[in-house]
Amino acid sequence: MPSYFNVTKRMNNEFNIPFVGLKVGKHYFEYEINTSFFESMEYSIIHEGSLKATLELEKKETMLIALFAVKGSVSTTCDRCDTPMNLDVQGEYRLIYKFGTEDEEDENLVVLHPDSYQIDVTFPFYELITSLLPLRATHKPGECDEEMWELIQKHTINANVEEEELDDDDEDWDEDEDWEDEDENDSDDQDEPEDYPLDRPINPQFAILKNLN
Repeated sequence: MPSYFNVTKRMNNEFNIPFVGLKVGKHYFEYEINTSFFESMEYSIIHEGSLKATLELEKKETMLIALFAVKGSVSTTCDRCDTPMNLDVQGEYRLIYKFGTEDEEDENLVVLHPDSYQIDVTFPFYELITSLLPLRATHKPGECDEEMWELIQKHTINANVEEEELDDDDEDWDEDEDWEDEDENDSDDQDEPEDYPLDRPINPQFAILKNLN
């Protein structure tokens, strides 16, 4: 999972794991993820939460295999009435840390520089939680704030009407411009004399004037 968020402040070092001092084999870590965790994330789409999180970290000679798991509830915004709502989430995610110097396109693979000595598991936990959110989060039937929903609908309808009126004005303006273009073209055609073909007979009057000169 690629990371798009920056930590605005570090709560503590519990999510930093110094793997250098770990023995080869499996190691287990437990975390309590609460509101302060999400507040530390810039532009977090989750406002509050209370989750149990575990990490199974298997250390090998050339890589680390991490299994992240979370279970609990989070608070986000309802996509229908735009008010806070709680969602139950549960899931797990497997991530491999590999030592090297070249980037990998596999989103389930993180490349660690050979001189690295610890990993920060803040982002993997956060992104696992956000990936468990539905594409459209809404309250259960009857739990939405209907007053807010009606207000949103009213503003949405008004905005659409204003946009349509602006589009109509633009079309009328374009038509006026077309008429102006046509008038300009017509006037240009009238002002500019046509060139006579070479084989066209010369008017006798012009011939007389030419001889006088």
